[in-house]
Amino acid sequence: MSDRREPFGSTPDGQEVERYVLRHGDVEVAVLTYGAVLQSVRTPDLRGAVTDVALGYDDLAGYLADETYVGAVVGRFGNRIADGRFVLDGVEHVLPQNHGTSCLHGGPEGFHTKVWSAREVPGGVELTLTSPDGDMGFPGELTATVTYVLDADGLSLSYRAETDRPTVVNLTNHAYWNLAGAGTVEDHLLELSASRFVAVDERLIPTGIAPVEGTPMDFRGGRRVGERLREGTEQLQHAQGYDHAWLPDGEGMRPIARLTDPSSGRVLEVLTDQPSVQFYSGNFLDGSVLGRGGRSYRQGDGLCLETQHLPDSPNHPEFPSTVLRPGELYASTTTFRFGTTGARR
Repeated sequence: MSDRREPFGSTPDGQEVERYVLRHGDVEVAVLTYGAVLQSVRTPDLRGAVTDVALGYDDLAGYLADETYVGAVVGRFGNRIADGRFVLDGVEHVLPQNHGTSCLHGGPEGFHTKVWSAREVPGGVELTLTSPDGDMGFPGELTATVTYVLDADGLSLSYRAETDRPTVVNLTNHAYWNLAGAGTVEDHLLELSASRFVAVDERLIPTGIAPVEGTPMDFRGGRRVGERLREGTEQLQHAQGYDHAWLPDGEGMRPIARLTDPSSGRVLEVLTDQPSVQFYSGNFLDGSVLGRGGRSYRQGDGLCLETQHLPDSPNHPEFPSTVLRPGELYASTTTFRFGTTGARR
């Protein structure tokens, strides 16, 4: 069960928001019912000093004003859908365009803006949201759950969803990581076990799948995040840095990413059963909002490793399907393991 449950304010329409604190060993995690947000992850470094390695806000007001999805579960469809449109079973569905001409992360009133219901489960908390038919233009009533469990294996996020009409679903968590707890992530070492990535156009819409070999997208074996961040390649120019989906090698639940901060010795390992991981280097953090402790979040202050399906999948039949039909279960799991060089916590 959760270590404790506490109030975290209320929304402008009077909905109460709660904060659940989970603890296992020397790792402490906090989860909000607003946006199913991963609000805090506190873990020690090599010398035992504990700090928060996930960007966040001290109060609900920060999350209500946030436009960068800090820590939130995004849906009904994470990532971009081109032109805010897709066709399913011969019917075109029109979505809001909230990022240029694209629908991003389910639209401006997506799952990240909702208060989820909660119940405690062994080792964690289960959050549930019912999205009505037509919500942000998506068809079908969808019931989604995300379960956060912190145990000896790490922090696991298990997603489930069911629908009463054919729809599309792509759920992920949008945590921003900084294993140093402050400063830039450009000196973090990132390893992505992927030989391919999704190339994009200037709107960050997929144009095809390309090899990482010989490009700044090659993180096999591990590289410093900032090593080639400013190389003038077309892909990095389109995204103003990294904001691409990598296709991890292998299938099923497998390790797909390893992030290391040399200064603190902290290590984050990511395992997932999803077909891609979106590595985003925080390009649109512009210092306009104040995060935890009054800190101004700027470009490079955090990075995301969002496990998910490929962007714009409903408009790319060659990509793994994101269609969910009545009687089917959408299910995926991602695990974050925290430790230090030479040890896991």
